[in-house]
Amino acid sequence: MLSRVDQGVLFMLISALISALNGAIAKVLSEDISALEIVFYRNIIGVLFILVMLRHTPTKLPGGQLHLLLLRGLLGFSAMILFFYTITTIPLGVAITLNKTSPLFVTILAFFLLKEKLSPIGIVALLVGFLGVALITKPLGLAFSYEHFLGLMGGLLAAAAYTTIKKIKHLYDARVIVLSFMGMGTALPLFLFMLSPYIEAPAYLEFLFPEFVWELSVLTWSLILAMGIISTLSQYLLTRAYSASKAGIIGVISYTNIPFAIGFGYMLGDAFPDFWSLCGIGLIVLGGLLVKKG
Repeated sequence: MLSRVDQGVLFMLISALISALNGAIAKVLSEDISALEIVFYRNIIGVLFILVMLRHTPTKLPGGQLHLLLLRGLLGFSAMILFFYTITTIPLGVAITLNKTSPLFVTILAFFLLKEKLSPIGIVALLVGFLGVALITKPLGLAFSYEHFLGLMGGLLAAAAYTTIKKIKHLYDARVIVLSFMGMGTALPLFLFMLSPYIEAPAYLEFLFPEFVWELSVLTWSLILAMGIISTLSQYLLTRAYSASKAGIIGVISYTNIPFAIGFGYMLGDAFPDFWSLCGIGLIVLGGLLVKKG
């Protein structure tokens, strides 16, 4: 039987793979619909899926601290809209890399808020993983802009959302935690869609008030359905991962999202990673191996 740490690592690896695929689908969808619409469709499908799961197997956990559950949902939605907006405006590899700064923020938040500690090997693993991210980013010629700033903020908000899971994992079933996130990701976009005809938003906030369009192609609807299903599974596995292991450990393992995303990007027509990118991927894998020893 796998230990709790091993279970968390396995859940995170699968979640990272599925999440990278989800990013690739979102990149394709961004040619036809806005980032907020992608968030809305992704989550409404997930809400229905989770409700069916809960109906089939009701939760047995007691609940409580509803404010933390709602906070997790709000933080998760905020991180998601920033992530998908950066996907629609900058290259997929760069957007994924910026979003994957969240494990660094998780480690910092876990240290200050949850009083978690990493062993010396764990700290080395985090540094190695971050160096790998730097090597992958540098060859891409990253030029910091407003979009890149939003991507970085998305990483911070995602880290805050993940950290709250540790506070409520004993109160709520993983499915309920995911439902809070997806429920917010459905209700808030609807609210913004209703406001959009009456809002003259400045250019830097226009992505929050797009026009909602129903008339979509069969291919677009198919991609939306696929994205909703796989992203729900990814969020469930991610929640299980953070519930099974230390936030700092799972944060490092989540860096594997980057090489997965590079692979999907290559299949979509991106250039194959060069020498420095391959070195970065190797360091990320090494960080994942070291963190298990920590």
